Amino acid sequence: MEQFVLTARFDRALQYATDLHRHQYRKVNGVPYVSHLFSVAALVLEDGGGEVEAIAALLHDAVEDQGGEATLTAIRTQFGATVATLVQGCTAPPRSPNQLWRNHKLGYLQQMRQASPAVQRILLADKLHNGRCLLRNLHETGTAIWPVFSGSPAQVIWFYQQATACFLAAKPGWMATELARVARALEVTVQRLG
Repeated sequence: MEQFVLTARFDRALQYATDLHRHQYRKVNGVPYVSHLFSVAALVLEDGGGEVEAIAALLHDAVEDQGGEATLTAIRTQFGATVATLVQGCTAPPRSPNQLWRNHKLGYLQQMRQASPAVQRILLADKLHNGRCLLRNLHETGTAIWPVFSGSPAQVIWFYQQATACFLAAKPGWMATELARVARALEVTVQRLG
């Protein structure tokens, strides 16, 4: 893996992400949301992603959660077209009012399959961190976590299985292998908890 130094551009992205998500918290345990963004960026760096991918990882939920197209325009202005393109590639399509949960996720899975390798690295890091957190929350809190999710336990397990299959095919490596381990542990834990 090539060594490099993170620049002031990364520092600006770190501050921007913190400012954007300052009042946002994780669904189950109320941890500041930026912990997820930091973790995804760390996984991207640990997997060999460069500064641009790490910046996009910090901002991967910004459009979806914090302002839509206006935020994407601000990201493009502040961090460049490449970062904006990566963030846009990570942004799940909006769910239409009458769209079934599963159909929405099928569209998102197709987006993941067709994404560039850089976007796939960020999305894989995102799914891995989310899966690890979900597993920890199930161990700590049990089935009381499910009301904060829009999908049922079976649907959530299905999504992790599908995402795992996608990444094992498209982006094999240690993160995909770890996601497979986490997805299996989630399945076993949900079955055990009932």
